[in-house]
Amino acid sequence: MGSLGRVHDRAILDALEKMDPVPVNARVWRVTRAGRDPIRGSAANGRWNPGGTVEVLYTSLEREGALGEIGFRLSLEPVWPSRIQHELHEIAARTARTLHLVDIPALAAYGVDVSRYESFEYGATQALAAAAHFLEFDGLLVPSARHPSSNLVIFMDRDASGSLEVSQTHPVDWSAWRRR
Repeated sequence: MGSLGRVHDRAILDALEKMDPVPVNARVWRVTRAGRDPIRGSAANGRWNPGGTVEVLYTSLEREGALGEIGFRLSLEPVWPSRIQHELHEIAARTARTLHLVDIPALAAYGVDVSRYESFEYGATQALAAAAHFLEFDGLLVPSARHPSSNLVIFMDRDASGSLEVSQTHPVDWSAWRRR
């Protein structure tokens, strides 16, 4: 079987096929650069992007989770990038067929090295996301690597844009966030 040029692990497909998709109707949070469309996804290489070939929208179920994800990335720079402005968006999101992967220890059953989940080793999580996409899930509800919360990762080619509505947008004060 192939999808997006990928041959899926039969054991992962079998395990995911046994899982019932869950609907999600939640308020989620997302941080973007100021002026960027908050419901525009990305095909960039990421932990839960199926190999960088599908546009996904990363969101968090908690405000601090969204800030933690982007704050971590910014903290990797040699000097904190003070000129880049960011916005925090509250988004109403609805999905119908989301794969819920409960917590980090549960990911081990799918070949994820949970001791290295916070690292940038994305192969196993990307393979899992690709299999979920192949099985026509519309997104993933997964544990955050940067905050004790869950992230909702939406596959944008599953007509998700009609189920997303930005309700609030606020500038991010990274100086205040870093002091906490």
